[in-house]
Amino acid sequence: MATRTKARKGIYRRPPLYPKQDAAIFTPERYAITEATTKSGKTVGCIVWLTDQAMTNGGEGRNFWWVAPVYPQAKIAYRRLKRSASECGITANESELSIRLPNGSVIWFKSGEKPDNLYGEDVYAAVIDEASRLREEAWHAVRSTLTHTKGPLRIIGNVKGRRNWFYKLARKAESGEPGMAYAKITATDAVEAGILDGAEIQDAKAQLPAAVFAELYMAEPSDDEGNPFGIEAIAACVRPLSDADPVAWGIDLAKSQDWTVLIALDAHGNTCRFERYQAPWQDTIRRIRESVGMIPALVDSTGVGDPVLEALQEGGRDNFKGFKFSAASKQQLMEGLAVAIQQQGVGYPEGPISSELESFEYQYTRTGVHYSAPEGVHDDCVCALALAVSEAGTGPEPEIGVIVF
Repeated sequence: MATRTKARKGIYRRPPLYPKQDAAIFTPERYAITEATTKSGKTVGCIVWLTDQAMTNGGEGRNFWWVAPVYPQAKIAYRRLKRSASECGITANESELSIRLPNGSVIWFKSGEKPDNLYGEDVYAAVIDEASRLREEAWHAVRSTLTHTKGPLRIIGNVKGRRNWFYKLARKAESGEPGMAYAKITATDAVEAGILDGAEIQDAKAQLPAAVFAELYMAEPSDDEGNPFGIEAIAACVRPLSDADPVAWGIDLAKSQDWTVLIALDAHGNTCRFERYQAPWQDTIRRIRESVGMIPALVDSTGVGDPVLEALQEGGRDNFKGFKFSAASKQQLMEGLAVAIQQQGVGYPEGPISSELESFEYQYTRTGVHYSAPEGVHDDCVCALALAVSEAGTGPEPEIGVIVF
């Protein structure tokens, strides 16, 4: 049954949700973590919840956030709310991806690609969408925005392996952590509620690999089979930063929103230098030359990296060598890193490097094996480490300068 709540202007009617959907999202607990299968109504339910928060607890200038891993995903939720509330006196701003409600509250739809951009605002309620694909730093940033307001938070997403912050937080909520509620919504629940067609679910089960179907439709996590390095092997290589001298560097240059990452290995394969920053190219070139000195370095020279490599090599600095990434060369490079990790021939400190290694994925495609980070997650540290391993000689020799058209 729809509820009716007096707002500052007119009457707000909350759309009805099916019982399990309603119980998962409209819980009195401040934090609600929901592991839900695809198309089970988690997004619609949280759009209703966030609108309800903005109408009943909002007011002029109060901010409410929807945060997704990447901008296109945030736009999906924005368009759904815009369509459903188009005749309710709202003001939609396409360029800012925001919706102003009749009572003056503003719902913002944001990307978690750059977590640093999420800090600073006071937020009265928030939704984190597709949490298993969102960077952990973005969750930290969103939580900070709720500090002054003590606002509630809904965290939703598909299950995607066990080695991510969303899975761990869900287990914490499931164990009965005070202030947290946990719910699991499967395709079976959605079929029983009339949201999904049972025959369609059976067809998906017949067509998809068992592990994929279990995650997408039954909210049952896999054992991270899509990770090329092995989660246990990654953990076994975590070691403190070495204070020994470097023998080889791997350098991944920034592309668009990415980071420039420098990783040096010592004679035992342990990480002894680690730098990660975003800076103008001239500053980047200067810093790289100062850090590396005359130690051998393998540098990503793909695209914009080519003129950077030329600048690094000026003055006879032939210790800098270029590596052009292509599907084939990246596969070979990552397979070399996988061998080094599985044989514990490389070491690295816990933090950005180990986190990116755990998130890294491979998929079989028509054209071969595709290695990459999940959408919205960086792989700069993985690439830099792989280049360092190759240059140090602990992995197979890469094909330098391979270009695939």
